[in-house]
Amino acid sequence: MNSNGTYDVAVLIGRFQPFHNGHAALLAKALASAPQVIVVLGSAHAARNVKNPFTWEERAIMIATTLDSESRHRVRFVPIRDYYDDRRWGEAVAAEVASYCTPSARIALVGHLKDASSHYLKRFPGWEFVAAPSYGEIDATAIRRIYFEGEDAAATQALLGGLLPPAIGHYLKGWAQLPPFARLRGEHLAIEDNKRIWGSGPFVTVDAVVTAADHVLLVERGQAPGKGLWALPGGFLEPRERVLQGAIRELREETGLALLDSTLEAALTEVAVFDHPDRSLRGRTITHAHRFELGQCRLPEVAGADDAALAKWVPVAELPAMEGLFFEDHFNILDHFLSLAD
Repeated sequence: MNSNGTYDVAVLIGRFQPFHNGHAALLAKALASAPQVIVVLGSAHAARNVKNPFTWEERAIMIATTLDSESRHRVRFVPIRDYYDDRRWGEAVAAEVASYCTPSARIALVGHLKDASSHYLKRFPGWEFVAAPSYGEIDATAIRRIYFEGEDAAATQALLGGLLPPAIGHYLKGWAQLPPFARLRGEHLAIEDNKRIWGSGPFVTVDAVVTAADHVLLVERGQAPGKGLWALPGGFLEPRERVLQGAIRELREETGLALLDSTLEAALTEVAVFDHPDRSLRGRTITHAHRFELGQCRLPEVAGADDAALAKWVPVAELPAMEGLFFEDHFNILDHFLSLAD
């Protein structure tokens, strides 16, 4: 503790999509607990989607607008990407926080144990957990649903008024006039329609990570969700397929890669399963990613087809700078095989 009997640093972790009155109560608790507050902004650096519509920079600005000048100077914002790996994510958070603290700093982790989504609060044994009470029944998922499904702007603002700090309400009203809102609203409605038809899974999918001559084969998605984003060739497994057969079929359908099955089977070096419950907004989706290494050869001709608007060989060296342009967790899948992220 410092000389005032409080902690040296208070940490608040969340996605804050968007920052609502419950989050504001947690931040007030953090400010009352320590002279310095670190707000960890999760799901950073990824492409916008209906679950994470706002960039980490936009969320930092939103939260800062709710604070007075003195409090604003005590708060530091730290972005953290999704790793879909609890151990790796926890280590990244701890390292970022440590970089702003002295070795002897006493750190408080402020939070509310809501449900299974709050399990991350137990991953930092060196910090002291400061429990905060529930602030009513406020849920960011419900807020986003109101925001994207509202037909009347005035009615939407009225519904959100009691859930958000006034500054956030004004921010969302203005943001709804920007191009990303219309695209994400369309994606939200399409995803909800798909869930009504197909349910929420579990679904089994397959993906292909094909490398050749220091390039990787990517497709640009031609349909929502994620229209215009880069992705791995892949799709849903058919009823009578083995996963390798499905990966090769989807690879051919989306890229036109004209290699024999035997050639691709000989090039297969690894298969990994990606099963994080939050990896896809379409529902519980478990994918089997197949790594094919063609070696230092002339790049085979490809062309986008089926669900892909474009197929392209992309230099592996360019992938880290493209992190925010990938669909769902496909950058993380590439990172698993090619070690792209820090």
